[in-house]
Amino acid sequence: MMSARNLEQWLSYLEQLHPSEVDMGLARVESVAQRLGLARIANKIVTVTGTNGKGSTCAFIESLAAQHNLKVGVYSSPHLLNYNERVRIAGQDASNDELCAAFSAVEAARGETSLTYFEMGTLAAFWLFAQAQLDLAVLEVGLGGRLDAVNIVDADVAVITNIGLDHHDWLGDTRESVAHEKAGIFRSGRTALCGDLNPPEPILTTAAQLNTPLLLRGAAFDIALNASDWQWRGVDVQGQALELTALPWLNLPIENAALALQAYAALDLPWQPQALRAGLTQAHITGRLQAVDIAYQGRTLHLLLDVAHNPHAAQYLAQRLESQPCSGQRLAVLGMLDDKDVAGVLVCFTHSFSSWAVAALPSPRSCTAQRLQCALQAQQAQVLSYDSIAAAIEAQCAVATEQDQIVIFGSFFTVAQALKWLASRA
Repeated sequence: MMSARNLEQWLSYLEQLHPSEVDMGLARVESVAQRLGLARIANKIVTVTGTNGKGSTCAFIESLAAQHNLKVGVYSSPHLLNYNERVRIAGQDASNDELCAAFSAVEAARGETSLTYFEMGTLAAFWLFAQAQLDLAVLEVGLGGRLDAVNIVDADVAVITNIGLDHHDWLGDTRESVAHEKAGIFRSGRTALCGDLNPPEPILTTAAQLNTPLLLRGAAFDIALNASDWQWRGVDVQGQALELTALPWLNLPIENAALALQAYAALDLPWQPQALRAGLTQAHITGRLQAVDIAYQGRTLHLLLDVAHNPHAAQYLAQRLESQPCSGQRLAVLGMLDDKDVAGVLVCFTHSFSSWAVAALPSPRSCTAQRLQCALQAQQAQVLSYDSIAAAIEAQCAVATEQDQIVIFGSFFTVAQALKWLASRA
């Protein structure tokens, strides 16, 4: 019987269900959603796409709403350690039993319709959200926008964080081609936001063609940085000015906090300045500028985990490192996927690290340690390669002092391996 599968068995089954990992197009997933009765999965819905910053923007929106005692569901991907991380309701990851029930429901509804792993997961999340009677659903787009399974819903607010180059095979190799795909989440007459200070033309033209009210950073909303704090200005649903002053510095990118505040304002939800401040400071996301201190052979060592895996994210990480000087040296641990812009990432860190430890990732798409080592040696970097990310971390820990910082980055896989290593020590 289908319902007898445990979560591990379900996930294994989903991986074999469709001939390709990605199959762009919404017709199949829309037909199954209709059979499941998923017309409206929450009272309010926001979709979030972009090249970088999707996860932190979603985390901010979730936290802002939760601080106003709203019931929020968040769907995101990929996960780091457990599939359950992808579906969160009222601050809790979905349980194994809940996910199994959702997969059973989708399996029963799909009939002969073939669905990918991601499509099955998206419909399962939406099914759980529909059961939960949510005030707000926050949906992170998996890939692109226009043809992503998440885009079967008509969101009240659509958010584009920024436009960079990633996933060239699917989204093209220009900012314009990427923007065209991302703008596919816009809906006629429903508010859209873009946090990119230089939005490519397709974002503007798509909004104009659809008669979509488009709120741009630098125009409708923006931030001002002061010596000890920052302030935000934006607009409410009537277009009236809103402002928040003396906001505290945050661990996550302030640009994404500003975008989340405007998205939250555009959803016409309760707006209490104290709750908003608390929401900003309490937002967190695993693997984004995540500082971890560990006891290692009698020393306290300082680690920083970040999933930065493309030039845009790498540049932001490098800027954050530069703005927060380290009293000792910085040591890097790097693993990347082969389809990423390795050279574009590495050039951001020419003077950031005294040494590098590189390793392949446990994925068929992994970049080899040899390729990473050669690319770094071409920059005259001091680099050694290891059999695994865990071994690379151990090597850097062995030589690090209490004044140093070990920065572990390059991929979700890299951070996942670091988290497993940390868990094994605990």
